[in-house]
Amino acid sequence: MSAGLKIDNLVAGYGPTVVLDGISFEAPAGAALAVLGRNGVGKTTMLATLMGLTSLKSGEILLGGKSIGRMPTHERVHAGLCYVPQERRIFPSLTVAENLAVAALPGGWTPAAVFDLFPGLAARRGNAGNQLSGGEQQMLAVGRALVGKPDVLLLDEPMEGLAPIIVEGLFAALSKIRDESGLTIILVEQKVDLALEFARDAIVLDRGKIVWRGACAALRTDEEAQHLYLGVGAD
Repeated sequence: MSAGLKIDNLVAGYGPTVVLDGISFEAPAGAALAVLGRNGVGKTTMLATLMGLTSLKSGEILLGGKSIGRMPTHERVHAGLCYVPQERRIFPSLTVAENLAVAALPGGWTPAAVFDLFPGLAARRGNAGNQLSGGEQQMLAVGRALVGKPDVLLLDEPMEGLAPIIVEGLFAALSKIRDESGLTIILVEQKVDLALEFARDAIVLDRGKIVWRGACAALRTDEEAQHLYLGVGAD
């Protein structure tokens, strides 16, 4: 059973600069939450803060009811929080198999399970990270997180820059993870339609604050909020 994530009045940023200003939300165990907003509103900073990669000014981060906000990043990973960053950050000189091996924790997904999820990677297991296409690198980044025994999976714009057919395959794989793994998933995504299809609930950020929250089905029909905060339908 995965753990839920609760954020209470989070204030964080980089050095003295505050980017997130009093964010509070909850992702229950096994739920999928979409985090939406225009570029530069704090979405990536929020995920980085959850992983301990920014300056936390105040507030609480609770994973399965346990405070992790002052833990170093590696301890958060061992506690069950795994991050797929926007830049992927796979090891370019290591093979696919080696990238998975260095991230593996006892009880996490096996490499065989990752290759079942992403069959294209199986044929490339001996190739170095820098020999993979962008789509293959993204699949490897997701697989690397899965072998790390996550309870909560943080995905930062996993579909960015990928060809439509690759997006389709990756979205199907992520949907399978959502439906069959029981993981709690937080998805930051610029493709609003895909994010609203993927998740049950959503929050929308603007200038470091949450300006909308609720069911994805409700946001899908809230044209005013989409126009105001996401630029959807704007002239």
